[in-house]
Amino acid sequence: MKTVLSGLLILGLTTTSSVANAAGPRSGEDIYASKCIACHVSGAGGAQKLGDKAAWAPVIAKGIDVLYTSTISGFNGMPAKGLCFDCTDDELKAAVDYMVEQSQ
Repeated sequence: MKTVLSGLLILGLTTTSSVANAAGPRSGEDIYASKCIACHVSGAGGAQKLGDKAAWAPVIAKGIDVLYTSTISGFNGMPAKGLCFDCTDDELKAAVDYMVEQSQ
């Protein structure tokens, strides 16, 4: 059952994002809402929860370029691109910017 639900979730996210890409770059908020939210709302895999200032402070202190690189290349429990392989680097950077803005 879990595998079936995971497959449906991935299929739904892939289908949704393919349609969004046809319309142009997605906003950071859109990427967060469709991709990043899965881990950053629950804290799965050690992900900082959106809006948790205490958890985000040491991450933000590393500098935005480190956050971009970690997001694109992967870091600790977060896989490369957060598994958003249809996201451009600029869309991922926009998502990082959005999460940082919401968590300062």
